[in-house]
Amino acid sequence: MASRCLLISLLFATSALAQPAPPAAPRSASPGATLPDRRFQPLDAFGLAQATDVQISPDGKHIAYTRSSEDILTDRARREIWLVDVASGRQTPLGVPGSARPRWSPDGDRLAYVAAAADGRPQLHVRWIATGQSAALTALPESPSDMAWSRDGRQIAFTMFVPGEGTTLGTPVAKPEGAKWADPIKVIGEINYRADGEGYSRPGYNHIFVVSTEGGAPRQLSFGAFDDGGSVEWMPDGRRILFSSNHGKDWQREPMNSDVFTVDAVDGRLTQLTTRDGPDASPTASPDGRWIAYVGFDDKKLGDQNNQLSIMPADGGAARVLTAGFDRSVDNPRWAADGKAIFVDYADHGVTKVARVTLDGRVTTLAEGLVGSDLDRPYSGGSSTVAKDGTLAFPLGDASHPGDVAIARKGTTRRLTNLNADLFAGKTLAQVRPLAVTSSAGGLPIDAWMVTPPGFDPARKYPLILEIHGGPFASYGPIWSTQDQLYAAAGYIVVYANPRGSTSYGEGFANRIHHNYPSEDYDDLMSVVDAAIATGAVDADNLFVTGGSGGGLLTAWIVGKTHRFKAAVSQKPVIDWTSEVLTVDGYTFMAKNWFGAMPWEDPQQYWRRSPLSLVGNVTTPTAVMVGEEDHRTPPSEAEQLYAALQIRAVPTVLIRVPGASHHGLAERPSQLIGETNAILAWFGRYRSAARP
Repeated sequence: MASRCLLISLLFATSALAQPAPPAAPRSASPGATLPDRRFQPLDAFGLAQATDVQISPDGKHIAYTRSSEDILTDRARREIWLVDVASGRQTPLGVPGSARPRWSPDGDRLAYVAAAADGRPQLHVRWIATGQSAALTALPESPSDMAWSRDGRQIAFTMFVPGEGTTLGTPVAKPEGAKWADPIKVIGEINYRADGEGYSRPGYNHIFVVSTEGGAPRQLSFGAFDDGGSVEWMPDGRRILFSSNHGKDWQREPMNSDVFTVDAVDGRLTQLTTRDGPDASPTASPDGRWIAYVGFDDKKLGDQNNQLSIMPADGGAARVLTAGFDRSVDNPRWAADGKAIFVDYADHGVTKVARVTLDGRVTTLAEGLVGSDLDRPYSGGSSTVAKDGTLAFPLGDASHPGDVAIARKGTTRRLTNLNADLFAGKTLAQVRPLAVTSSAGGLPIDAWMVTPPGFDPARKYPLILEIHGGPFASYGPIWSTQDQLYAAAGYIVVYANPRGSTSYGEGFANRIHHNYPSEDYDDLMSVVDAAIATGAVDADNLFVTGGSGGGLLTAWIVGKTHRFKAAVSQKPVIDWTSEVLTVDGYTFMAKNWFGAMPWEDPQQYWRRSPLSLVGNVTTPTAVMVGEEDHRTPPSEAEQLYAALQIRAVPTVLIRVPGASHHGLAERPSQLIGETNAILAWFGRYRSAARP
């Protein structure tokens, strides 16, 4: 009972547990007046709003986007499509709560979107822009996924899950009338039987459908024991639909071998256009229908490989790679209206950008500052859309602004919304600035950022939190982070970085940890801490460390390698690679690409790279956190570390987040607040008095 009470107190500790006293009132304040706290507060997480899925109309005059904000009563995101007039910046809500995934018709007179019908099931709808009238096109049994208009605007293709029979063993026995038996047994025979964020999968597959934009019964076009999900796009002939899928003989065991296909919208005939060993995805046809652009790579079984942009004839002939000399991973290809270039998104040094790639391979960057939808931590992300005149639209953000709607035209970027203006009015936010770092391991330059508390005084010394990103093949950037803002408001300097293994620096940088993770990324992170201390603003006796997923693994690794940190919180970590690769939802990929051998073939490699091998060295008080529905780094991983620390009498607590998946650990605002306050309360136990 005592441990349960401790857990509850950690999850719901108020911010006063860990935050310093508010700044002194200005001299102009009236005697006895109580001024509001100007720092970013935990409950402010419910007030954040952001723009996602920003879609510009073909003529570039309007933008549809999904505005996401939080509902403090339901503790969930509230989403609705809004329209923006590009010339005036005037915004108008679509007026359909819960609407999302806006897609413009080819002539821009209609907008397709997904919203719940009267029975609560998501359906395809169309809005006529001139009249403001909407109609539901479908009455589907499952939620539609990606969708695309035909070039003549008469049909919409979409993907949808189709339930299957599943595996059975034995014949069910009929129970007597009125009997209350246990639920029947569940038999799993599928290779891909669960996924993070979804849980245990229902039997069935995703397939492609088409429906008339005037209504009528949808028609299923693809069939069989294959997942034909992902993006769909029509060829200009109005008959064939492009998509990417894996139809290999052993496709479920070879997840990195998708190909580009077309399916005929009349007779359902499938044509496979690519055959290489590796993923080919996001196919898109040139305006004249002669060429197909797509992204992918020849799979070399490396930890990370760049998506390269290729084009091939529409019939699937010899392909030509356009970005072979561009050492960055590109995504989201879209043809220019004149067919002479292709727009792509890519991340560079943690910043997501948009580039124009000509057919001779020249890459020209047009815009930057795109952001994704993760608000808790500063992950790189975001995607753009393009109008016929080349105007780009995308979610624009930075360390002080979650994503707003923006356009870029002729080298100029213009922000059209300021969704958090009211929330941030009068707030003093933490500031984020670059931190120059040279790693002690080989002198490798490492990008890092330092977050300083509101009212930062360079003459003072502050406790420091090293916050580590996951992946490990991912990247942080100068992007909004709710948790970093809350850590800084509690009086900490926060440092985060992109150690070797991070993406957005090219294949060579990412694969410095190929079959060798963790390794010298530890040295990179220690060099980041040293560089922060060298600024003179950090109390070297008050160091703390935390991170999630791969960052949770590195946190557990760090406390097994050094005793310099006062306390640590390892979030959703990998602790034992042998158990991880056989319980992760992507078990057909991880061992093959990240280790090159199965655990029973090379057990020493797995043990050498497991934080569990170092747990005998740990003396740092280390809390462990995990979502109870995490299928990426399952709770059993976190519980192994908790048990090992308890056996060794190292101070620890286990923080379980009910209902949370791996990616969704901090998705619900109340849980983000509870997790952050628990981390700050844990650090507060071991934080010594500030030094002058």
